[in-house]
Amino acid sequence: MTPDLLAPLDLAFWNIESAQHPMHLGALGVFEAHSPTAGAHAADLLAARAAAVPGLRMRIRDVWQPLDPFAFGSAAREPAPDFEPLDHVRLHAPTADFHTVAGRLMERPLERGRPPWEAHVLPGEDGVSFAVLFKFHHALADGLRALMLAAAIMDPMDMPEPRPRPAEPPRGLFPDVRKLPGLVRGTLSDVGRALDIGTSVARATLGVRSTPALTSQPTGTRRTAGVALDLDEVHRVRKTVGGTVNDVLIAVVAGALRRWLDERGDGSDGVTPRALIPVSRRRPRTAHPQGNRLSGYLIHLPVDDPDPLGRLRTVRTAMDRNKDAGPHRGAGAVALLADHVPPLGHRLGGPVVGQAARLLFDILVTSVPLPSLGLKLGGCPLAEVYPFAPLARGQALAVAVSTYRGRVHYGLVADAEAVPDLDLLARALSEEVETLIIACGS
Repeated sequence: MTPDLLAPLDLAFWNIESAQHPMHLGALGVFEAHSPTAGAHAADLLAARAAAVPGLRMRIRDVWQPLDPFAFGSAAREPAPDFEPLDHVRLHAPTADFHTVAGRLMERPLERGRPPWEAHVLPGEDGVSFAVLFKFHHALADGLRALMLAAAIMDPMDMPEPRPRPAEPPRGLFPDVRKLPGLVRGTLSDVGRALDIGTSVARATLGVRSTPALTSQPTGTRRTAGVALDLDEVHRVRKTVGGTVNDVLIAVVAGALRRWLDERGDGSDGVTPRALIPVSRRRPRTAHPQGNRLSGYLIHLPVDDPDPLGRLRTVRTAMDRNKDAGPHRGAGAVALLADHVPPLGHRLGGPVVGQAARLLFDILVTSVPLPSLGLKLGGCPLAEVYPFAPLARGQALAVAVSTYRGRVHYGLVADAEAVPDLDLLARALSEEVETLIIACGS
């Protein structure tokens, strides 16, 4: 059987992981419970349904094929012969604070010898709610793929299915000589683009003042927090000022950081941290379901600007400039450089790349797509969902945001020792939206 080799970016995520910096995505879903036993029933359903989802059976193994230059030092997905869903779905004791438990669970790396995902069911002490924390390794799934895998073990619903693409023929030991001219031209073009991206990264690191509050020495600890906002209020700001919903959501992060830094005494004057804004290159209905398809934009968050509308205008201008250049160029497209590194380079250089993340950006602000239809588990409706992004080495905070059923959900992940006051930042997000509405005269 020909191995399903990891795409270059998947391989990068697999190799930069360390015990203190696990590379899994997370999502904390809060459900309305119709009985005190709803959480236990949900755990049984998840385990039973997982067995029928092929994507959840896939493990990742190393590939060493010395005669194949495309595979030597790579890794591949393959079905786990001893897959046991009960090893991946765990029912916990009732809790009064879902985020406290989620933080402890997010700091634990996934076991690499078996399919790299987990679902943790957290019954609420109140008996009227329960939560499920999903964890998927980034080498197994990007945000959209993780959504599809999670939705596959929820109650049945109409989800758009990706159109299958034609199967690629098995790769031989050596490339087809008839394709060499095209490969050479493509390689030269790729090298030029890689140099362009590298130059943009270098320029982006010059003259930037970040803040110690966004950096940390690795401790391996994690804390999570979440806040839900009214999407209609975000639309009111967007309609008044212009731009996109995403522009407003990023500006809210900038304003919340300013408020938080000033409140904790760190100061925000002159602080313009670099934010990496991931951009999906996946087409939901046509893209191959496996593999990460990501690029990104890099912008300077105007934390130092005291004017909330000024911050929004700055974000909008920066995002428009990035969109004009496209997701294939500029410093934010640094993820695309993974395509230009051979598998053995990823394996040997992964730890170095992981340590260099703080040189490229200061904070990750990512958007996770969710369906507009209501999701249910065991008949219990999903009321809230907080996405969590991996925390890069040397960084203290990552922000993920999603919209679901008329609400905006911010999911915050932080180094627990570096950011003991994460709840204050969550509160600042709510306050910043109110500030924008007042500034707009709405």
